[in-house]
Amino acid sequence: MKHFFLSLLCVVAASFSARAQYVPTEDNLRARREFEGFRFGIFLHWGIYSEFAQGEWYLNSGLTHEEYSKAASCFYPIRFDATAWVRAIKASGARYITFTSRHHDGFSMFHTRTGDYNIFDATPFRRDVLKELSDACAAEGVRLHLYYSILDWMREDYPIGRTGQKTGRHSHPNYDAYFEFMKTQVAELLTTYGDIGALWLDGYWDHDADSVPFDWRMPEFYRYVHQLKPSCLIGNNHHITPIEGEDFQMFERDLPGENKAGLSGQEISHLPLEMCETMNGMWGYKVADQNYKSTPELVRLIARAAAKGSNLLLNIGPQPNGELPATALDRLEGIGQWMRMNGESIYGTKAVHEMEEPSWGVLTRKDGRLFLHVLDEKATSIQLSWEGRKPRAVTALDTGRRIAFTQDKKKTRLTLQLPADRDAADFVIQVER
Repeated sequence: MKHFFLSLLCVVAASFSARAQYVPTEDNLRARREFEGFRFGIFLHWGIYSEFAQGEWYLNSGLTHEEYSKAASCFYPIRFDATAWVRAIKASGARYITFTSRHHDGFSMFHTRTGDYNIFDATPFRRDVLKELSDACAAEGVRLHLYYSILDWMREDYPIGRTGQKTGRHSHPNYDAYFEFMKTQVAELLTTYGDIGALWLDGYWDHDADSVPFDWRMPEFYRYVHQLKPSCLIGNNHHITPIEGEDFQMFERDLPGENKAGLSGQEISHLPLEMCETMNGMWGYKVADQNYKSTPELVRLIARAAAKGSNLLLNIGPQPNGELPATALDRLEGIGQWMRMNGESIYGTKAVHEMEEPSWGVLTRKDGRLFLHVLDEKATSIQLSWEGRKPRAVTALDTGRRIAFTQDKKKTRLTLQLPADRDAADFVIQVER
């Protein structure tokens, strides 16, 4: 009887442990704080889909997986230079890179032991680009995060969902086997490629819980990741309220609290926030997509994201030859010029919830300083709600020159005069109490 109760106690304890609330470790909380301070990162969508130059979803267009996979045999990105990538990204002011280790087409951009369908074994290039990127990031002091697709348009054991239904695969759904495959790959990623800061998961939406119930077993998956590496942050691009075990919340093509793209209607959590957006129109390389946002537009987006308390993860689709597009490099250079002068108003800042967003721009704050991001190019003066004594100093952040201002008699508002030769993209004024 004694052994029976001991066994029962172990079962109950194991059951309770399986359902126990996620408690992040101190290393994890430290990583969250670091991540929040980054405020700007670069997303890289790169795979054999770049050869077709039609974006990262090309396999879902009706092409069979047999024809699509032939692209691997001629994928030879001769101009790939991980150090050049990382240095250009670092010079832009970005603090981290999120790289697509495996997208929905099932092709692994790293040397995996789970099968030959990867950049080392299936291509004549025979180089582990992720290892080279990881080494370059470590050398340059840029944090590396990894995108990982939890859906697969190629594998027969993946239970087919809303997408990838016409790729010609023979479906033998076995989620247990597929789940183990994902765990094995994630273990490779987190133990072989240096200090990976975060996993950026995608594909949860492939099984719509409202129409076809499906258990992704994400809490179990998250526990596995955190056991492997407690400090590794987990985010999931599922477009719903964060699930227990996640460490940051992402918003696709929308700032937190906005839902213009129809993918970000979820409530804003207390987790660190990240918005992802494309530099042009597509995530993966599309030769006809030259609709790049201007440098001023991108600078303003960085500021608007920071004002929402969010990072901006800005995407680039590298070319099939391994180069970053020339226009993307130009935009990185332009952003970098602005960030070198004004990054203090972005990195490590917080949202200013106690004040309404002004009509002329946005606000960020840090260490007792308030940063006014003037986005209205036509304004000659601006007003700011301000109660109490006058600020100790009001200066242009880029040059340090003083900004003339007056305070009303009721001591509730400041009026600031704007110089005519200010930065048209985002003129930042530093107000010190």
